[in-house]
Amino acid sequence: MNASQTLQGKVAIVTGASRSIGAAIARRLAADGATVAITYNASPDKAQQVVAAIEAAGGRAIAIQADAGNPEAVRAGVAKVAAQFGKIDILVNNAGISVLGAPEAIAFADFERILAVNVTGVFVATQEALRHMGAGGRIVHIGSSMVQYAAFPTASAYTLTKGAVTGFARGLARDLGPRGITVNTVHPGPTDSDMNPADGPVADFVKPGIAVQRYGKGEDVAATVAYLASAEASFVTGAEIMVDGGFTA
Repeated sequence: MNASQTLQGKVAIVTGASRSIGAAIARRLAADGATVAITYNASPDKAQQVVAAIEAAGGRAIAIQADAGNPEAVRAGVAKVAAQFGKIDILVNNAGISVLGAPEAIAFADFERILAVNVTGVFVATQEALRHMGAGGRIVHIGSSMVQYAAFPTASAYTLTKGAVTGFARGLARDLGPRGITVNTVHPGPTDSDMNPADGPVADFVKPGIAVQRYGKGEDVAATVAYLASAEASFVTGAEIMVDGGFTA
């Protein structure tokens, strides 16, 4: 084992990891020695590219189609990982979508969908993973810096869901601490991704507020997730960690 492979022998699930932040997290956990299962919804080619990149670097990964907004698909995906590898050590609830608009103008169907993916999907994945997770387990939710600083209008529905995830993590920390399982939330700030590209419509407004004067990269978020997934973070639980370049400072 290479000295950097702090997750050797661990089995990790990263939801919504066919692209952007999720893909960076999957690659980093694999580089640190974990066997990684990624879930995806509608991007099988991109998911397989992530798997191929991990395998080319000497890691082990699989991709599973599982819509995060479909509870049965989420349960089946997690159960498949447990059946194939015998356990789940790390769960990263990364899958998420954004619905923007004035609150009175958002279609209720769109609200139901963001709730299904960003909140229900997190609960179901966590509930199912816990059936296969023992002492030393790690759960990391991917939240958003918007829960601390709503930087622009039209994001209230999205912020609602990420606030729910944050509260869930705090409650879980109490529930699971006696079992030796930690639960934390990582809040990315403006991060170059499909959902929020560094040259996207809000970038001109947002970038001047970032202390380090650049958008984040998926690898910036992945590094923090990797720490929280490691043995070194065994005394960190119920925490919210901003990875936002000082955006909320």
